[in-house]
Amino acid sequence: MQSRRSLLEPILLSLSFSLSHSHNFNATPKFTSSYHHLPRLYFSSSPSLSTPLSPALNPLLLFLFSRFPHFANFLQPLNLRSFSHLKAFCASGQLNKTLLTLQMLNFSRTRSQPRSTRSMSLGGMDYVDPKRKSNYVGKIFLAAALTALCIIMIKRSPSLNPPSPFSIHEPGVTHVLVTGGAGYIGSHATLRLLRDFYRVTIVDNLSRGNLGAVRVLQELFPEPGRLQFIYADLGDKESVSLLRNDLVNKIFSENKFDAVMHFAAVAYVGESTLDPLKYYHNITSNTLLVLESMAKYGVKKLIYSSTCATYGEPEKMPITEETEQSYHYALQFQKPINPYGKAKKMSEDIILDFSKTSKMAVMILRYFNVIGSDPEGRLGEAPRPELREHGRISGACFDAARGITTGLKVRGTDYKTPDGTCIRDYIDVTDLVDAHVKALEKAQPGKVGIYNVGTGKGRSVKEFVDACKKATGVNIKVDFLPRRPGDYAEVYSDPSKINLELNWTAQYTDLEKSLQTAWKWQKSHRNGYGISSAI
Repeated sequence: MQSRRSLLEPILLSLSFSLSHSHNFNATPKFTSSYHHLPRLYFSSSPSLSTPLSPALNPLLLFLFSRFPHFANFLQPLNLRSFSHLKAFCASGQLNKTLLTLQMLNFSRTRSQPRSTRSMSLGGMDYVDPKRKSNYVGKIFLAAALTALCIIMIKRSPSLNPPSPFSIHEPGVTHVLVTGGAGYIGSHATLRLLRDFYRVTIVDNLSRGNLGAVRVLQELFPEPGRLQFIYADLGDKESVSLLRNDLVNKIFSENKFDAVMHFAAVAYVGESTLDPLKYYHNITSNTLLVLESMAKYGVKKLIYSSTCATYGEPEKMPITEETEQSYHYALQFQKPINPYGKAKKMSEDIILDFSKTSKMAVMILRYFNVIGSDPEGRLGEAPRPELREHGRISGACFDAARGITTGLKVRGTDYKTPDGTCIRDYIDVTDLVDAHVKALEKAQPGKVGIYNVGTGKGRSVKEFVDACKKATGVNIKVDFLPRRPGDYAEVYSDPSKINLELNWTAQYTDLEKSLQTAWKWQKSHRNGYGISSAI
């Protein structure tokens, strides 16, 4: 990618620089434009991967739009967001039509206008034309710019370039699609996969994830064919039809996946009670889109990220997977009580029904409360500021310890537990991703495995807060508040099944040490990854 980009950018940058210095944009005082509103052109190392061109190219675009206001009208319906779209635009002959139409536009004066005050009227706006000659110069620049871009498209044709390693099945290499791979758990899973020599494609819309985490991974594994990132929203209800017909199909058609780890989902219990429709739509539509594309393109292995919230509040502890072996038992015991758990249960049912008529290998992992970070300090948890109030208790503890918040809010002290606070099973993220990799290795065609991923030990919220105080060395102020809707009194796992069938056992079971590891990352990354999560 870099070699192609290095060839193209100097040409366009030089053109952009010369335009910005040789043309007086103030000659069109009745027309204003902002770089922030210009269409964005993208480079990509594969047809799916999009990163923006240098902002220094904005003068070129600004010149085109200031001199040719209708230029935007041609580009917008064509959706020229990427090189692949631009290549199709060139090949379809639309370039010639666009140039011909621009040539036919009336940029010259009318006979009734005085020479010094003649102007153009296009699209309902007036544009002063101080020098008629400059219009012809502008046309030349426009034609040159579009022609140059189309030439680049032709040179980037697959017939003239070797195929991307992500687009072929390579013997001995397993290519895993990780949805939500820029998030807290997804990025740690990607790190483990790359460490184990898997090939990984991350798809994430960065609404909850961090681009900084992706860049850390790219720096750790810079070799070609190891990691690619695709910015895409699998659950945007405003564009779901477009995604179904174009984006998701494009991702799967241009990449040869062997397996999918599906993490992408909104995942806060408290938020789900405030905006339930968002959770039902996001979680189920994401799953449907992934399953449909897997079926269409022959991807036969799925590792699904589920949650203990699907169990609701069983009468007996610890929770085992046996609660769903009977339909009647499922009605009695597996009754989620918040929209997050209900939506995840719906997605599980969709997967199970689909698996009955396919040969897909499916592993569903129901994990409990996730804590910790990469032991080597490369990755950590960096939630978006606006989501702090819905986040994990570990994040709330660290925010209080760092003075970001005035104290820790503990919701509910009247549960039927020994100290009145909720009891949870806290699983270290390193153990969690180990379970995902073992599930990937053990998945069998035509079979479904459902596993709890937890330590088997329940800890109260008060115990957790005490451990956090010791880990941070800060006497955190604690405010006790009423219960939060949708919370369970007691939830912890029986991990016997995953211990036996996947040979997995939690290794990081010391709560205080897991919090110390996470705190160390927090202290050295006070601004998270230091990079905006939005493109």
